[in-house]
Amino acid sequence: MNDQQQPAALYDDTIVRQFALMSVVWGVVGMLVGLFIAAQLAWPELNFGIPWLSYGRLRPLHTNAVIFAFGGCALMGTSYYVVQRTCQVPLFLGKLAQFHFWSWQAVIVAAAISLPLGYTQGKEYAELEWPIDILITIAWVAYAIVFFGTIGIRKVRHIYVANWFYGSFIIAVALLHIVNSAAVPAGWMKSYSAYAGVQDAMIQWWYGHNAVGFFLTAGFLGMMYYFIPKQAGRPVYSYRLSIVHFWALIFTYMWAGPHHLHYTALPDWTQSVGMVFSLILLAPSWGGMINGVMTLSGAWHKLRDDPIMRFLIVSLSFYGMSTFEGPMMSIKTVNALSHYTDWTIGHVHSGALGWVGLITMGSLYYMIPRLFGQKQMHSVKAIEVHFWTATIGIVLYIAAMWIAGVMQGLMWRAVNADGTLTYTFVESVKATYPFYVIRVIGGVLYLGGMLVMAWNTWMTVAGGRSVRVAVPTPQAA
Repeated sequence: MNDQQQPAALYDDTIVRQFALMSVVWGVVGMLVGLFIAAQLAWPELNFGIPWLSYGRLRPLHTNAVIFAFGGCALMGTSYYVVQRTCQVPLFLGKLAQFHFWSWQAVIVAAAISLPLGYTQGKEYAELEWPIDILITIAWVAYAIVFFGTIGIRKVRHIYVANWFYGSFIIAVALLHIVNSAAVPAGWMKSYSAYAGVQDAMIQWWYGHNAVGFFLTAGFLGMMYYFIPKQAGRPVYSYRLSIVHFWALIFTYMWAGPHHLHYTALPDWTQSVGMVFSLILLAPSWGGMINGVMTLSGAWHKLRDDPIMRFLIVSLSFYGMSTFEGPMMSIKTVNALSHYTDWTIGHVHSGALGWVGLITMGSLYYMIPRLFGQKQMHSVKAIEVHFWTATIGIVLYIAAMWIAGVMQGLMWRAVNADGTLTYTFVESVKATYPFYVIRVIGGVLYLGGMLVMAWNTWMTVAGGRSVRVAVPTPQAA
């Protein structure tokens, strides 16, 4: 049979469509829960006396929904999209990819049921109980087999840098999850950590900070290195810098976790190691940010004309800001003021809403019309509206939390001449109230933008059709 008679191989984009659409759905759900608990902090009576609506149960539901459902589906969908196109082959074991999709949705639904019911291990970003942890592991192994298998059968010798970032995210999260989730079951939905005391805290924050480092940074940098050059129509500013960025970030991030445990029972030298590596992290982080922004060199006008480009580039601004603020907050003297205050909440959300949220939205806006045979989203004007409502919402949110956090830190450490505290804790809570209301307003705007995106996605999908894209032949490549 000659080449003309052979059926053309097709990219497996069904799985990409599924993850992309569920990312939008879970984004709305996760942010809605976040807005509700933000409102509870301003008006506590909103829990209505119902245990499963209490802040303590809904807060982990919010973080899990936004990180692992919204962010996770976006990472999985974009990684499957990118790895096929940069390797010029369909997915390895497409049916296993389908298993990965449905098992991951089962994890999300299990979290949505178990967390409000009070089943939790009490570990930040790792609250889910042991049966769900096992399901996560199974889904993750399936993901790794499909992703690395696709790279293994690639038709292109070179492995594009986005795949290095996606691959590091998959490997590191597997390692973090397995080690931190080691537990002794004590019933169907109850377990005890395999570690105790300060060792448990150290392993938890090795996990917790590297969940930020690899799930919420490395994976989304994979998006950045593919979708910004694609949307800009220009090559990455410096491919050499992208490789330096990768190796410096991957080596350094793993050591920064102890900065979450300043002034605790953790040995002082360990705290100092965490601080030093956090400060070193500033260099590769900003190297990556600069590389992404400078990809627009010679095409700056696109920021005026293209709202998708605006999402992608402004996300990098928030990435740069967050990766400057994080190392500064790891310095012990700064941490003495910032820790346990809302300054930390502002920092987390400048990264989550600004970096993770905006880069995800920009990437989805790029992919969705192409996945459904459309030249662009149903309404470019709606993308514009989404960008401005989201950006204004982020600024209100993080500015309110920064001000509230610094104020709290100063009030808690203020002492009278006789050594007694100047303010009671209740006075600091009362002073924080106006900033909690501003945070709710910021959250309303951000969620409103997400609802606009959901409508725009619905209209784009309804007016389009699932397209089948042929893999380019080696001659065409």
